[in-house]
Amino acid sequence: MRRRHSLLAAYPVLEETFQFPQLMTLTGSHLIAGRESAPHGHFYHGVNPANSTQLKPAYADATKDEADEAMCAAEGAFDALRLAPVETRAALLDAIADEIMALGDALLERAHAETGLPMARVTGERARAVGQCKLFASLIREGSWADARIDHAIADRQPLPKPDVRRVMMPIGPVVVFGASNFPFAIGVVGTDTVCALAAGCPVVVKGHPAHPGTCEMLGRAVMKALQKTGLPAGCFSLLHGRGTEIGMALVKHPHTQAVGFTGSLRGGRALMDAAAERSHPIPVYAEMGSINPVFVLPGALKERASKIAEAYIGSVTMGVGQFCTNPAIVLGLKGTELKQFVSNATAHATKVAPQSMLHRGICEAYDAGTAVWQTIDGIDLAAESEMRVNHEATQAACRIFTTTLDVLEANEELRREVFGPCSVITECSTLEDMLRFANSIEGQLSAMIHGTDQDLIDFAPLIRVLEKKVGRLIFNGFATGIEVCPSMHHGGPYPASSHSHFTSIGTASIYRWTRPVCYQGFPDAALPEALRGKNSRGSMRTVDGTLTRDDA
Repeated sequence: MRRRHSLLAAYPVLEETFQFPQLMTLTGSHLIAGRESAPHGHFYHGVNPANSTQLKPAYADATKDEADEAMCAAEGAFDALRLAPVETRAALLDAIADEIMALGDALLERAHAETGLPMARVTGERARAVGQCKLFASLIREGSWADARIDHAIADRQPLPKPDVRRVMMPIGPVVVFGASNFPFAIGVVGTDTVCALAAGCPVVVKGHPAHPGTCEMLGRAVMKALQKTGLPAGCFSLLHGRGTEIGMALVKHPHTQAVGFTGSLRGGRALMDAAAERSHPIPVYAEMGSINPVFVLPGALKERASKIAEAYIGSVTMGVGQFCTNPAIVLGLKGTELKQFVSNATAHATKVAPQSMLHRGICEAYDAGTAVWQTIDGIDLAAESEMRVNHEATQAACRIFTTTLDVLEANEELRREVFGPCSVITECSTLEDMLRFANSIEGQLSAMIHGTDQDLIDFAPLIRVLEKKVGRLIFNGFATGIEVCPSMHHGGPYPASSHSHFTSIGTASIYRWTRPVCYQGFPDAALPEALRGKNSRGSMRTVDGTLTRDDA
């Protein structure tokens, strides 16, 4: 899923006033531990990409003093949040979901105006954000996520007695979250990073995305209200605005920050990783940064259903105007009549896709520039483009499908870099060994897709073995766009797809980014955390003397 943390381009001075019902008045303020801090300095606005007009109110970069205030408040609230009863934290997540829904259509309209995303898309994404709140509330109520492990003492063990040893996952402290541009709800102020951090017991300071500051403010106020409802300290959450890099770096370098969540470009993620590593006390940065998500269309699948695969492929390429980190940027197939038919079907579908507005002008200009570079390379052809005219004033992008051969793909690094938008390159290979060579050569990826038959999986088993080392998620007969939020999901991959391939930014396992194991030895039962006591009050799954059980210990 994606997003660019980039400076907004210059826009007309004309402002579009955005009217809301009497639910909320946007002020452009930073929200710091329950108080509003008025913007000051160099102002910017949210911009409607469909008409390039500015949306009121004005926003401005937070200062280092405001960053310090937010982080100090988060540190001050940490003990209260982490020691709060599990039910209180779960109630907070439920309340956030309720407050999001209480914003009604006004929230959807503002997000639509600031991002250009269709109303159906933002409505669905709001449901995903609300669902994530409920999912993590259920997760912590049940309790098994804490991975409690209990090994009882054996006093008469020879030659030495065995001590009583117990371990559980505990929150790490204040977390900084960078919102994404392409998922204003699900990977934004109330996205997975924020929700699972609060679930774990970590206060959160969000750096809002400058492409949709009004949406960020509305969601930030929803979290503030939820904290008030549940009686938790206001310092558990702050929202700071900014379009420059200074405020983000100040948050990463702040001594109270214990971890960072980021979804964006490789350049942005690497800058945060380097800053975090240079601290006197280094901290982890969990960054999801980019991927070309190769698709391998195997011979049996091409013979059986080339037309259906081609249609689904173009649907995936153009979903959300190609503004997903799981966009299938490269397709590989074996040379032959079946691949030619696949290309013909794909190009026919691509020409019928109408251009659509991208999230903001900077992304659109980068997309046009990137695909323009591709067209200058010898041996690559523009096989299809949306036949309808692009409206540049509406920040629109056209679908572009290119064709080439593997030798050209391997010789030109530009073709193996992510170009964010509705484009893809279909690549002709001669043999299985060609596919294996390419798979071995690629960097870490979020996902890879294989379209084939059961026999293809046998014949091309070596390809699967290679991809297992290269990607975080393998998809058979499907596409990576449209990620299921569930306990089994893993959204991450070897560098540079993400900063740490062990962790996911989507699904319930994402909570482990904000925790660390703490071991207790020899403690009396009453002094232990609830999850480690003899009485299993929540009926959680625990490992007791090497056996998984829901029984009391």
